[in-house]
Amino acid sequence: EVVEGMQFDRGYLSPYFVTNADKMVADLEDAYILLHEKKLSNLQAMLPILEAVVQTSKPLVIISEDVEGEALATLVVNKLRGGLKIAAVKAPGFGDRRKA
Repeated sequence: EVVEGMQFDRGYLSPYFVTNADKMVADLEDAYILLHEKKLSNLQAMLPILEAVVQTSKPLVIISEDVEGEALATLVVNKLRGGLKIAAVKAPGFGDRRKA
């Protein structure tokens, strides 16, 4: 059986990223994927990327070591306001051998 899509062992970082409340999943189709190898605590450097994604009206999945503080709050607020279709998740894997 062939199944399209991607799934891994980490969940979304905030329940506000849920798109299907019945299944409690964040289901984003034809989304851009942003891989970041470190923690995100401030989105200042990423604002041009986020603005470009908003212009396309496509969803964005951020996969990083962690998203915390101001960065997470900013993403949640923009998701709730409807300006950004987004989900942020912790990167799967651990240790020095983890590669993006």
